[in-house]
Amino acid sequence: MFARLRSDVQCILDRDPAARTAWEVLTCYPGLHALVLHRRAHWCWTHGFKWLARFISHTTRWLTGIEIHPGARIAACVFIDHGMGVVIGETAEIGPGCTIYHGVTLGGTSLYKGTKRHPTLGSNVVVGAGAQVLGGFTVGDGAKIGSNAVVTKPVPPGATAVGNPARIIQAETDARREELASKMGFSAYGVTQNDDPLSQALRGLIDNASVQDQQIALLWQAIEKISVVQHTRDCVPEEAVRREPFEAGKLNDLVGK
Repeated sequence: MFARLRSDVQCILDRDPAARTAWEVLTCYPGLHALVLHRRAHWCWTHGFKWLARFISHTTRWLTGIEIHPGARIAACVFIDHGMGVVIGETAEIGPGCTIYHGVTLGGTSLYKGTKRHPTLGSNVVVGAGAQVLGGFTVGDGAKIGSNAVVTKPVPPGATAVGNPARIIQAETDARREELASKMGFSAYGVTQNDDPLSQALRGLIDNASVQDQQIALLWQAIEKISVVQHTRDCVPEEAVRREPFEAGKLNDLVGK
């Protein structure tokens, strides 16, 4: 028991730069308190003391603001940072080394008893603040879920899920774009501009219009150079030839490029 507690304290010291001493972690971290009490509740649950398990879980929620069903399976070295508002359902499974921020829900979408209703997190998964992971699917090892994401389908190992509904970021080009907002393509507290599908669509349209404008400009240059159709050039209004170019940069600034 004490070896497991030392391991939990050490994983918090390793992952939280605000943690200064083991005593501070032991006495002031509600995420640690919730996990320690959950192990007692889970033991009671698996040994047939259902009411006592639920009572311990209810008391833990009142003390820490973290609600963990006693039936949930949680491995070692899991870090619940801040923790307020975290809800973990009955059939949820959390692998070793996971980090869960405040406001996270590992919930279910099915009302049928006896089924796998809640998600399974692999090892070293990071779930950002306010994220909702709903359903009996698996989030692969090393995956990251951005803050406020709503995930309703499996996430491959090493991938990142962001947005509502969540989209999966796996390609290297997408990952490089995410690095503009965060070195690892993930923000535990904020939503990057790349998470906004409307902004992405507008930037795509603007970039496409800019390319077309360049092509039209090249066509006008070619027409001007053809001496055999000089009379065609003379029919073109001067304001059409000398119009101002399409300024994609200014429009991109308006939509938050």
